[in-house]
Amino acid sequence: MEDHQLRAEADAVLAELVGAPGARLREDQWQAVAALVRERRRALVVQRTGWGKSAVYFVATVLLRRRGCGPTVIVSPLLALMRNQVEAAERAGIRARTINSANPEEWETIHAEVERGETDVLLVSPERLNAVDFREHLLPRLAATTGLLVVDEAHCISDWGHDFRPDYRRLRSMLAGLAPGVPVLATTATANARVTADVAEQLGTGGDEALVLRGSLERESLRLGVVRLPDAAHRLAWLAEHLPELPGSGIVYTLTVAAAEEVTAFLRQRGHRVASYTGRTENADRQQAEADLLANRVKALVATSALGMGFDKPDLGFVVHLGSPSSPIAYYQQVGRAGRGVERADVLMLPGKEDEAIWRYFADTAFPPEAQVRQTLAALAGAGRPLSVPALEAMVDLRRTRLETLLKVLDVDGAVERVKGGWTATGTPWTYDAERYARVARRRAAEQRAMRDYVTTTQCRMEFLRRHLDDEGAAPCGRCDNCAGPWVDSAVSPEALTGAVKKLDRPGTEIEPRRMWPTGMPALGIDLKGRIPAGEQCSAGRALGRLSDIGWGNRLRPLLADGAPDGPVPDDVLRAAVEVLADWARSPGGWAPGVPDAVARPAGVVALPSATRPQLIGTLAEGIAAVGRLPFLGTLAYTRPDGTHAAARSNSAQRLKALSGAFAVPEQLGRALAAVPGPVLLVDDRTESGWTLAVAARLLRRAGAEQVFPLVLAAGG
Repeated sequence: MEDHQLRAEADAVLAELVGAPGARLREDQWQAVAALVRERRRALVVQRTGWGKSAVYFVATVLLRRRGCGPTVIVSPLLALMRNQVEAAERAGIRARTINSANPEEWETIHAEVERGETDVLLVSPERLNAVDFREHLLPRLAATTGLLVVDEAHCISDWGHDFRPDYRRLRSMLAGLAPGVPVLATTATANARVTADVAEQLGTGGDEALVLRGSLERESLRLGVVRLPDAAHRLAWLAEHLPELPGSGIVYTLTVAAAEEVTAFLRQRGHRVASYTGRTENADRQQAEADLLANRVKALVATSALGMGFDKPDLGFVVHLGSPSSPIAYYQQVGRAGRGVERADVLMLPGKEDEAIWRYFADTAFPPEAQVRQTLAALAGAGRPLSVPALEAMVDLRRTRLETLLKVLDVDGAVERVKGGWTATGTPWTYDAERYARVARRRAAEQRAMRDYVTTTQCRMEFLRRHLDDEGAAPCGRCDNCAGPWVDSAVSPEALTGAVKKLDRPGTEIEPRRMWPTGMPALGIDLKGRIPAGEQCSAGRALGRLSDIGWGNRLRPLLADGAPDGPVPDDVLRAAVEVLADWARSPGGWAPGVPDAVARPAGVVALPSATRPQLIGTLAEGIAAVGRLPFLGTLAYTRPDGTHAAARSNSAQRLKALSGAFAVPEQLGRALAAVPGPVLLVDDRTESGWTLAVAARLLRRAGAEQVFPLVLAAGG
């Protein structure tokens, strides 16, 4: 077929896809389509968000399918974008299906449709690549019959990529297993020169050099700015007051789930139509929130990175960040959703003093030390059978998320294998690549330095971001606050500030108790399994706040930081604890007269012991007892001389193992519990996993306490 005939056919498909007669591919888009369809090449497209990467692979899909090729497989982590793309594909008559964590009930049907050749496009989340059924049954057929493989967010294939995603690294083996002549399109908006070279090299397996199509990352519609305000209350008040002035509808990003929920509640209280979108949001609620934003029924989604890039709304008018992300690459990704189909979109960052503390709090993603990796391999090798992650937790001192990531890395490296029933060791020799893991850590540290510099820079902000992505030709944009001057007023009215202060000053969040013992405890010599008996359970409790929120979290982080000096509980913290107790007593299930499902009022106060903060916890417990006119019954005792009982961030099985036998009820406290029968209030400084409270409550209930209500200063997440 002549080149101009193929081009005309491609343009006709595009017009049908976008619903615009006469629409034509741009020359750079056509170059990518021609490389895939005519030359059957492997190509890496590095282009800004909104360039039209999805148009390239949908047009290429239709052309390849007309020529007898198999289905297109798109690997993408962006569930929201998957939903958008399925709808777009259907408009062009493309039969698209998706397999991801949100639709497990459809997997069997989709597998059958793929087997029958009824699917044109299959969108797959990277996590599915290593699911046993998918890997053993569907993946081999896909590798043999795929007509086009598309790798979205391709920078994740690279060790140099900012996001350490082991699931993506499995694509290397899938690339090697494709039939000869199958085109591959890798796309990203955020690859610097080093990542681009690395991904291109991996795409070029088989001797054919990958075609790299890299364009400018300039976004002429975006106007970038930073609004520096003194504290969280000012930032919240500013947002509530200035949100109506921002163009159209948009996204407000926060660094934590707790902050997103706080901000959403406050903005709604102030009369704004907003919705929350976080990792805790149910799938149905996520889809409703997306639909409401697409239809402009809400002014904004208040979101964490769970929304990420995965949202396709061309007329998105603004993106505001309450707090700075830890990476310029992540920041560019998130702001890139704005201004795709409008002439001007506002991008504003409101950095906070607590941002770096939050970065550190969530930095528990470094690759584990070699000793822990060897311990994991030895446990799998010695088991003689597949081990589930919960069972493995009982043998390895790693939190579940880190353990799961470690297993995925070892799987890709060939040292372990995921099978039905869990994980097994393959026996393949494995080398600990310390330099590789250190390299990733150095990269993250450099990105954090860059974000600190972004806040304070006096140079063009768009140029700053483009240079950090090695975008050749980066030059001043002429639009940002540094180029053209600030365009928003940083002033906050006293009334708005008072409302924000009141919101952030209000303490109190519920703590869910542990109900089940971790799996595998008998294997550790601890006879605990199944459901915790009702007569030994801890009741639901309260904390002043979460360490990840922007209200009380900001006050509690310095007080509870590693190395912070011990001392008497501050007056404002004690007053807040009393306020939490008063609200708790009046809530359903509380102990104030007349409340629904009321329980007996606490008959006394008990403190947990502390090797690092005995004054803080002791004065908090005694202060609460004095204000509430309750007897202070005493403090549980350590059974070990050094008063230690494991790191707070261990996994559940290892945490409980360390806590087993760590506490005792002193004789004096036992007599006090017998003399003052009834529920007790158990006081501690913080809870991370909930196991310390569960173990202490079990002891107290066995010693005669009718119920145990925990009250802590801070919850971990």
